[in-house]
Amino acid sequence: MRRRGLIGLAMLLAPLLAQAQPRQQTAPPSGPTLSASRNLMAGSMLSVLVSRAPAGARLAIARPTDPPSSAIIVVELGGRAAASLPVPGEAGTYELRLTRDQDGAPAILIRQPLVTTPAEATLAAPDHVGRGSDFPVRGIGPNGGRDRVVLVAKDAEPEASGPSFFPAENVEARLEAPDQPGRYELRYLMEAPVSGLRILARRPIVVE
Repeated sequence: MRRRGLIGLAMLLAPLLAQAQPRQQTAPPSGPTLSASRNLMAGSMLSVLVSRAPAGARLAIARPTDPPSSAIIVVELGGRAAASLPVPGEAGTYELRLTRDQDGAPAILIRQPLVTTPAEATLAAPDHVGRGSDFPVRGIGPNGGRDRVVLVAKDAEPEASGPSFFPAENVEARLEAPDQPGRYELRYLMEAPVSGLRILARRPIVVE
């Protein structure tokens, strides 16, 4: 009888004893960390958050097989906790890296895969506009920092200049039509690492 009483008492005390046991504390991460999208359109801007980055740290985008000393784009953090990097304009598999110099040579502290999809763009504008008039335009694409939407002659070279705006600042704008009537072309131009300058979209416009 006494044995049963001891067993019952032990069962009652077990939850209390379990609560009294000290809980193991999980140590917070001590090294640097990266937070960024792993998939996005080629030619766009990649926003990266960095925590506990050491002095002299850099962000880099490289091919997975590139050595630590090689990269497509490198941005010095300079003590910042966030930065934006232009993504290569060619679709493919890349790597986001946090690096710093160790023993006189770049060393990779953290790496994260980065996959880019083919760059695409769309344009919206009137089919016909009057000479010297301003008209609404919309251009949406990778919206990289050097991308622009430009109105040029239909047979103009990719580098040709004309009324333009930067979709990274605003995807909608008003452009002024040329004084000379004729057939023109509205273009979305992407300018990104690896791909260079590329026409992603065209829309014919007749100036009357």
